[in-house]
Amino acid sequence: MIELTGKGVSGGFAIGKINFIDEKAVTVEKRRVSDTDAELKRFDLALKTASGELDALYREAVLSVGKGEAEIFNIHKMMLEDFDYLSFARDMIKNECVCAEYAASVTKEKFSHMFSSMEDTYMKERAKDVRDVSDRLINILEGKNQTETCSLSGIVAAEDLTPSQTVTLDKKAVCAFITRAGSKNSHTAILARSMNIPAVAALKDSLRPEYNGHTAVIDGFSGKVYIDPTDEIIKKAEKEIRNESEVAEQLRTLAGKPTVSTDGTKINLFANIGGLTDLEGVIENDAEGIGLFRSEFIFLGRNSAPTEVEQFEIYKRAAQRMEGKKVIIRTLDIGADKNADYLNISKEENPAMGLRAIRFCLLHRDIFKTQLRAILRASAYGNISIMFPMIISRSEILSAKNILAEAKKELSAENIPFNENIEVGIMIETPAAALLSDTLAQEADFFSIGTNDLTQYALAVDRQNSAVSDLCSENIGAVLKLISMTALNGKKSGIWVGVCGELAADTSLTEFFIKSGITELSVSPRYILKLRKKIREI
Repeated sequence: MIELTGKGVSGGFAIGKINFIDEKAVTVEKRRVSDTDAELKRFDLALKTASGELDALYREAVLSVGKGEAEIFNIHKMMLEDFDYLSFARDMIKNECVCAEYAASVTKEKFSHMFSSMEDTYMKERAKDVRDVSDRLINILEGKNQTETCSLSGIVAAEDLTPSQTVTLDKKAVCAFITRAGSKNSHTAILARSMNIPAVAALKDSLRPEYNGHTAVIDGFSGKVYIDPTDEIIKKAEKEIRNESEVAEQLRTLAGKPTVSTDGTKINLFANIGGLTDLEGVIENDAEGIGLFRSEFIFLGRNSAPTEVEQFEIYKRAAQRMEGKKVIIRTLDIGADKNADYLNISKEENPAMGLRAIRFCLLHRDIFKTQLRAILRASAYGNISIMFPMIISRSEILSAKNILAEAKKELSAENIPFNENIEVGIMIETPAAALLSDTLAQEADFFSIGTNDLTQYALAVDRQNSAVSDLCSENIGAVLKLISMTALNGKKSGIWVGVCGELAADTSLTEFFIKSGITELSVSPRYILKLRKKIREI
């Protein structure tokens, strides 16, 4: 038996045969061209084709892993639209009279090296994304098919899996994957966790091609890989796999049961979604409502803003599908790491603190009012609430509510039905909002504490930077104090307070939330039954 040690990036155990991906480096011959205008047109046509392929991958990823994780393919599209990237490639074609694929290859090396040279771990990972999207462009220019991974089975092994490869894996045939490179912060690792596929990365040179076809045991928790495992190791892994299956079966028995603690405290256990495709998971896992409908995903992956009718139909279908259960729609939270070219949001040095969410909406009243009209119209078909994101002051709430009042007045004049008394809440995701929660509670029907951004802003820690991400868990006490303060002020003002974001699904904090007066938790659908079990034991 041979034991390898890497980084466990997606928990779980697996037993199977190792299947190496046949990785052929994309090599390009330098070729001179006489008609540079024709070559530029060929380059632009390849860009258009690549954009279409990425749109298709985005749609496939939405269905298999959800909209949040699928966003990597929109990021890849943005890379192909980057001014500096395109200018460098086009200048090579024009000034050096070289073929488009060679220009794309040199551009790939330049920009991937730029990212890999950065000190920030998260930015280093983006070098792989540059190579992935550039190789796609080069293959299109050379008339080659993209690497096929859908026929692979067992334990997939590779130097590193690109997001494109990961999404096209046959989830029923693949039981795990292992890579020489990669990290817990890579998009591929995130996709693996979303698909519940055990994965081990950073095995480096210990993962050798000669292991192809050998039986292995994968421990995605510890990062161990056992090549030609002993009977004892296999039996232990089989036991762990059975235990995981039994736990899943036990959790399924909680579907339909109330989310009530042993002393009778009722907690509303809601789900976070990014669109209609997530509703099946909400229903399957028996969520009691939708606590966070991330409406910005309706605006992404397209060339223009969705119309009022388009939005209305989506919100209406969500409300009808939930059959009277609460559906809380967060208004457009665009900006920071979520952007759409047609919105013309300028590049910012610190986008997380820039023109985003409610700030963008108050500046673009037409887009904001269109969305509010659509939500109001849909409220006639179910139990819909409105939630404003990134609030830092009372004046922002009042401004947003004034635009909402205008939308109501317009719909009334047009004899379009809506819920006149629709519930209006705000996200508490900045320290300012938490500190002013006693004042803000006077203008809101409810609070939903967004722990992801609240943690980032309270600790001055970039939540996408793996080099400092450990600081979040080490200093969570400061965030919990802000949550307690918000819950207390909400209770004093007679409004309910919920929590959404990653901390809401952390079962080690569930008892703290309940004792603090939190009455609603909103999590990814897959965590609903696990959290219900925890609450029923408190």
